Amino acid sequence: MNRADLASAVQFLERLYPPALAEDWDAVGLVAGDPAQPVGRIALAVDPTLQAVDEALDWGADLLVVHHPLLLRGVHSVAATTFKGAIVHRLIRAGCALYTAHTNADAAQGGVADALAQGLGLTDLRPLVPAADGAAGGIGRVGVLDPVITLEALAVRLAGVLPRTHHGVRVAGDLAAEVQKVAVVGGAGDSLFDQVRRAGVDVYVTADLRHHPALEARERAVFDGGGRPFLLDVSHAASEWAWLERAASELTRLFAAQGIRVETWVNPRVADPWTARIGGYTK
Repeated sequence: MNRADLASAVQFLERLYPPALAEDWDAVGLVAGDPAQPVGRIALAVDPTLQAVDEALDWGADLLVVHHPLLLRGVHSVAATTFKGAIVHRLIRAGCALYTAHTNADAAQGGVADALAQGLGLTDLRPLVPAADGAAGGIGRVGVLDPVITLEALAVRLAGVLPRTHHGVRVAGDLAAEVQKVAVVGGAGDSLFDQVRRAGVDVYVTADLRHHPALEARERAVFDGGGRPFLLDVSHAASEWAWLERAASELTRLFAAQGIRVETWVNPRVADPWTARIGGYTK
């Protein structure tokens, strides 16, 4: 049996989620680690939190693959007296590498958007916003449900495929309305309402919807007639979590094709900052 190393893991990750698909402002790729170091255990998590790092190290990970960057904005120190510096030090001391696949994983075929869309049972998928250079993939996905279901049934299905959070699934629209054409964007998606309207969908599934963009979108939908698209809003990290299982499976497959066995572990915990929800309507 051949032996895996970090350089091979990075090569496979960049094949699955090409860095060229990342937004200009993003920071993706290898954050810490020696390309020559052996890799036998790969942990995956949405966020590189202190807890996620400790849990990966407790499991014995040689590599932690995350979606959200640890060092997205410039820092002047990674001293262990800061929480980000402490993460870097813990990883290096334990010999565990850190790799980020962010907006490139959002846009890639088989990435975050596809995982969310297929988890909802959408078919005939196409990008909501195709890649600018004509490459495969793009931002979000648009697909159809067969058979047609109600908005409430879709919201229940969405809640069932995502990790439980205090945010839950927020719904804007008529629960009894029948829906078929759906757009999904993992993570924050309230900058894409124009593209969603042009796609002519019945429902838009995304996260981090702010008051003004969401309210204006609903007011415009009602004014234009028909009240569509309806909105389903979920926790940011939860909307991206389903991708982790797919990434783990793909890494296992690519290593196995070279006669290399690696173990993978997906952290079931979602690093949602909200710890409770009190009051409000349930339906």
